[in-house]
Amino acid sequence: MKRIAVLLAPGFEEAEAIVTLDILRRMKLDVETLACAESRAVESYHAVPMVADHTLQERFDVTYDAVVLPGGPEGSRNLAANESVLAFVRRHDEAGKLICPICSAAARVLGANGLLKGRRYVCSGDLWRDIDDGVYVDAPVVEEGNLLSGKGLGHVFDFALTLAARLLEDEAPVREHAEHIYYSW
Repeated sequence: MKRIAVLLAPGFEEAEAIVTLDILRRMKLDVETLACAESRAVESYHAVPMVADHTLQERFDVTYDAVVLPGGPEGSRNLAANESVLAFVRRHDEAGKLICPICSAAARVLGANGLLKGRRYVCSGDLWRDIDDGVYVDAPVVEEGNLLSGKGLGHVFDFALTLAARLLEDEAPVREHAEHIYYSW
């Protein structure tokens, strides 16, 4: 079974994290939330408290099939400033595992730290203007190699469903589930 880590830094965009987590778990994928803080308790961008499954430090040496980086102005800045997060993402990227930023995380976490490596990506707003590493594409979801990026909260279902299909290596059950939740994908 494929394993996914969803990294939660203080100030993470809760809907991006929860919708992605929900879709992946509905598709019977093994998802763990990892708090990028001292404790498992993390507060979201809109002050919603959440208790992660583990801290990043507790699971740092585990290898996942995908690493999801929710955005949020504060959350993406906190992810980008955390050396353990950058090392974790770098290790997974070098191993060819899926790296999946959404919203501001592609620019602030990957782009600002040389982790886009010239790949095509999407991010929110005009953050792409400050990034020299990577090729910005204005689309809901952009896939290149092992990088799967989502534009932002308004496209989180497209992001999560695309990620699920990629992990399952089959769109059929994901399309069926999209219909089940009344989402046109």
